[in-house]
Amino acid sequence: MAKITVRRNGSYLVEGDDIKVFDWNGKEYPLPKRPFALCRCGGSTTKPFCDGTHSRIGFQAAEAAIPGSTDKSAS
Repeated sequence: MAKITVRRNGSYLVEGDDIKVFDWNGKEYPLPKRPFALCRCGGSTTKPFCDGTHSRIGFQAAEAAIPGSTDKSAS
């Protein structure tokens, strides 16, 4: 099972054994380690992976799991 944790003002922490990450062309990224973190701030130089830039640029996120909220499509 995969587990993705949204870190406060930080990255997405991805945990699990059977996880693969692909780019928009279907090419698989090699995973540097497990667990790994995906960039959420947009400033990482190792996208899609997090390099800690969020802490240097003061990234502030508004997301939180709110009971009763509904999913919205990304498209």
